[in-house]
Amino acid sequence: MGVLTATAAVSVIGQARTFRSGREFAAYLGLVPRQNSSGGKVKLGGISKRGDMYLRTLLIHGARSVISSSRHLPERLRQMLTRRPTNVVAVALANKMARTIWALLAYGRTYEATSAQ
Repeated sequence: MGVLTATAAVSVIGQARTFRSGREFAAYLGLVPRQNSSGGKVKLGGISKRGDMYLRTLLIHGARSVISSSRHLPERLRQMLTRRPTNVVAVALANKMARTIWALLAYGRTYEATSAQ
């Protein structure tokens, strides 16, 4: 994630504790599937496109960049790419990045890259 995405994320989030969880923040950005459920039957659609379009776009483009340019993708992403379309994997990675951003800001930590992601 670059400086542009980081500043956009901080400006959108403000106080990280505004959102109860990383999933709530990702849902605010529109990075979770749209749900249309009734009578116990769950129907999931595409991303909801709610929230801040600029930050969502930056996160998805960043995820696409990681997928297309990285030779050493984590095993989890390589497995997902064999089963799912590239754009679906990009949105899933953007969702994970949004949750990570929320966790870092909410708990006041700095990012430490590990090899087991």
